[in-house]
Amino acid sequence: MFSLEKFDLKLETEIIGRNFIYCEEIDSTNTELLSNKQLYKKTGTILLAEKQLKGKGRRDRTWQSAKGLNLTFSVLITKDILTEININHLNLATSIAVASAIEKHYQLRTELKWPNDVLIEGKKVSGILIESIIKGNKTERTVIGIGINLNQMAFHGDFNFPPTSLKLETKSDIDRENFLAEVLNILEVLFFKLEHQSQSVLQEWRSKCNMIGGKITITDGQQTKSGIFFDIDPDGYLLLKNNGNLEKIHFGDVSVI
Repeated sequence: MFSLEKFDLKLETEIIGRNFIYCEEIDSTNTELLSNKQLYKKTGTILLAEKQLKGKGRRDRTWQSAKGLNLTFSVLITKDILTEININHLNLATSIAVASAIEKHYQLRTELKWPNDVLIEGKKVSGILIESIIKGNKTERTVIGIGINLNQMAFHGDFNFPPTSLKLETKSDIDRENFLAEVLNILEVLFFKLEHQSQSVLQEWRSKCNMIGGKITITDGQQTKSGIFFDIDPDGYLLLKNNGNLEKIHFGDVSVI
């Protein structure tokens, strides 16, 4: 059982997590927060579920997580904040927050995979999915869905990157309340930075991405492209270099050649 009291003692934020909703089971925390119910009006609202029946990954994949062992939650960002922040940057900032919390508490070396995964020794420990509601040309609300493998010891299925958990890596039980509070504390600092110092956040992301400068393939549906991961641009898109030409990549699954 997740202890809200223990979590609140470690939370140091002003906005993120101050409206906290806990549930045992739900279809999808992202879908629920996007529903625009009266309960979900405040920027920074967190919805944490012990089990998601229809948990989402990128590109219509499912995210499977053992009940009560990991962290599966979503963060609501409303239009009053979104006018100041590039949505693409949210992916990068969130992955930095997760990676930084892991490194701070467990001294594990992490690496970031564009656009939204956190790896340990080439194994996936966390994934992020951002979804938005757009009216006209304005984004009304955005939800950041975050899954972090903490105490799960076995994973079943087919994966692009083999999964791992912090317990598998540290051989110790992970305190979910303390770890979630730390992720949110770091995430809020990064969000404030995105408003006025977004390029410093992107530079921090670059420093944690070992793939930059290496040969990669990018798969988008049936299409595959190869080249050098040259950089990310100011909007956070991947720049692929091939035969001296740079191509901006908006979507795709990246793997190292």
